[in-house]
Amino acid sequence: MIHPQPAQTVLAVDDTPSNLRILTSVLSPAFKVRVSTSGAEALALVRTPPVPDLILLDVVMDGMDGYEVCRCLKSDPLTASIPVIFLTSRADAADEMRGFELGAADYVTKPINPAILLARVRTQVEMKSWREFLANKNEYLERQGRERTTRVQKIQDAAIRAMASP
Repeated sequence: MIHPQPAQTVLAVDDTPSNLRILTSVLSPAFKVRVSTSGAEALALVRTPPVPDLILLDVVMDGMDGYEVCRCLKSDPLTASIPVIFLTSRADAADEMRGFELGAADYVTKPINPAILLARVRTQVEMKSWREFLANKNEYLERQGRERTTRVQKIQDAAIRAMASP
């Protein structure tokens, strides 16, 4: 029996409810969408299942801005690997550069083109899946290498003991 893959989760963070409605309508056919209207709330939501596979983050918000939220996410080992796409009206190159310096995976300016946003989200979610796959494969291969090294060491020790005994 084939079990369907659960939908990947996107957390959309914006303090404007109409923007969240637009994002939900664009993304919900392909993703499970969770929403947050503040940076503090978003930081709490990333710790509750389902953990988001990607975060769409507005820069300009009351209270904690998107840059600070991103800084917090990237400094925490539990959330550092979640890709962040800034989604903002700030189109200045310096703002975009700041976002990338903080660890953002992409930077999209408003107003959004729904097809382009969906493509960028899909790309980042797929890249995250591949990174996780490779990390798991690397861990498996390292474990196999350690086990084989241990076996070889035991064989060498036994051979040395056998040659040393009369």
